[in-house]
Amino acid sequence: MGVLTDYFRAPDAAAVVRELERTDGGSPELDGVRAKRIDPTVLLGQLVAAVRQEPWRAGLVTETPVWPTAPLPGPGGPADEDDPWATGPWVTELGDDARDALAGAGDERLPPAVAAWAVAEEWGGADPAELLPVAEELVALAGRARAAGERLYCWICL
Repeated sequence: MGVLTDYFRAPDAAAVVRELERTDGGSPELDGVRAKRIDPTVLLGQLVAAVRQEPWRAGLVTETPVWPTAPLPGPGGPADEDDPWATGPWVTELGDDARDALAGAGDERLPPAVAAWAVAEEWGGADPAELLPVAEELVALAGRARAAGERLYCWICL
């Protein structure tokens, strides 16, 4: 099945926590995009880099943990498999720089950015035509979030 990733927008982390409590940690029922396998750190980061026409680097997309609400585990990692940080799901808030880069991609800049994104080694050889629709959805979601003064979030479940 693989990793499931959903991107969505919300006014703030408190609204996200309320929604996740309502769904018992399930994917939030908010304005969003299902983006299986597109993790925020690497693959979304590579799309952001391609839109900006710069090389990808670690930390390009900043993330702040939102869910679970339990404290992050110490240096040794989660204590056991009952620790929510070991089992997920997880939600992170993405930095506004990534939101704004995507929101500003526009119709002319997006196809060449997706062509560059498609060669990312993590795709294992992707067709840009197959990636373009999800990229368009992510760009539109980022635009709606920016227009509403909201943040972007990523829900991840193994």
